Amino acid sequence: MGLAATAHADDSYDFQSPSGNIGCSMTAKAASCEIKDYTWFIPRPPDYQLGGRGNVFLLGQGSAPIAGIWHSDYQFPDGSPTLDYGQRRVVGTITCDSEPSGVTCSDGSTGHFFRVSRDSYQVG
Repeated sequence: MGLAATAHADDSYDFQSPSGNIGCSMTAKAASCEIKDYTWFIPRPPDYQLGGRGNVFLLGQGSAPIAGIWHSDYQFPDGSPTLDYGQRRVVGTITCDSEPSGVTCSDGSTGHFFRVSRDSYQVG
């Protein structure tokens, strides 16, 4: 089995999945991804009064991931380069991998991660 190609490290990087369904922003301190179309549901927090969707995932360096952040505005990084399937991007200790099954971002300093796809999500 071959190793995934790794794109060089930068201070920040925005990308989208080849399908265009997932858009992510990375810095040395965090990675966040927003998904447009999905089949799962994360309930809205009781104190959240605005409209919107819980479709943003955040992984801060040294912190546990947060799944399904609710927001009322659109944050998808339109026009971002595509991170092809099998490709990886590294910024600081944060790594994001693009696969046909979705995007996974992890923090090498803690092992924490999130994975998001049209059909499911996982945090750890």
